[in-house]
Amino acid sequence: MTALIFCAMLGLAVLLYVFYLPGTLRLGPEKTRLGYLKERRDAVYENLRDLNFDYKAGKLPEGDYQGMKTSLEDEAAGILAEMERIQQSAVAQRARIKITR
Repeated sequence: MTALIFCAMLGLAVLLYVFYLPGTLRLGPEKTRLGYLKERRDAVYENLRDLNFDYKAGKLPEGDYQGMKTSLEDEAAGILAEMERIQQSAVAQRARIKITR
């Protein structure tokens, strides 16, 4: 009988440990679109460096290298253009706020 009570208490303790949520949760910083784009830009640049290294090491044929390089460069250009649009709209919004004050 005491073994059964012990197992029930242990089971209850495990369930509480697994499913208990504290009153306040510690969350990381809020992600913005610009922050995401910066992370993506860094990843694309790293991929370009790796691609260039692999090509110079002789691991990739010329055709594959050019295709992947073009694809990564196009992606980087799109990311940079979107980052520029976001920054320009933020500057314009700040200017409008200054004017209305």
